[in-house]
Amino acid sequence: METDRLYKEIKQLRSLLAKVVGTQDLPKREQFSKEAIKKAASEFRKLQTERGEWIPESDISRVIRSAGYRPGKFIIEKFVFTNYFKRGKQYFFNRKDLVALNKELKARKINLETYMKLEEDQEKFQKYLHELKEGKKKRPRFKIPENLENIESQPYNHPPKEKVLQHIDDLMCEYEKDKLVEFIDIFRGSHAMMKSIYYFDRYLEPAKRKQCDKWCFEFNYAQEALAEIKKIRSQVIY
Repeated sequence: METDRLYKEIKQLRSLLAKVVGTQDLPKREQFSKEAIKKAASEFRKLQTERGEWIPESDISRVIRSAGYRPGKFIIEKFVFTNYFKRGKQYFFNRKDLVALNKELKARKINLETYMKLEEDQEKFQKYLHELKEGKKKRPRFKIPENLENIESQPYNHPPKEKVLQHIDDLMCEYEKDKLVEFIDIFRGSHAMMKSIYYFDRYLEPAKRKQCDKWCFEFNYAQEALAEIKKIRSQVIY
């Protein structure tokens, strides 16, 4: 009969599906339980990883040559990379999407390792400036005398914009005269950072390193001062 034949085919299909999922040895009621499907999905991902469809974070540099050390979290946060999963402490990324990301980075001339170092350096510099304003240590316990009041200072009048621009011009003259382009990168025209090539760092003369470190600090400080002046002026109502 047609009904019996259809029922037999459904049983065969169910049995075949259980084999695909890998739960054929379980009781029938448990073959398609939530736990069984979850386990099967995990095993399937493991198989995909073995086939190279999922790339562990430690191997990202095989796809993105300029990836640097442990770029996984950075890629997820900065590029909103969503096609990944985490097993234990290890991230796994979809190979096809990593290839697509690498193609886009190359088109935009972005070296991933350099971009990671730039973000880290900018974050450190901003933290340094914040600590200068707020103070590194927490204030100790104190008691203000009751009659102490009305001791104030007028807001600081920022230096002329031209003075800061002249400082930047002088720095750029030094940059060109001493050929600091060999040792320093300037990003977006407003943040300077020492080039870092691990294998050659120890051969750089101490005096030159000191000059470059000082130049980077002075340049970044001047750029921050210029940005602060622009912000203050934008808030003034004439």
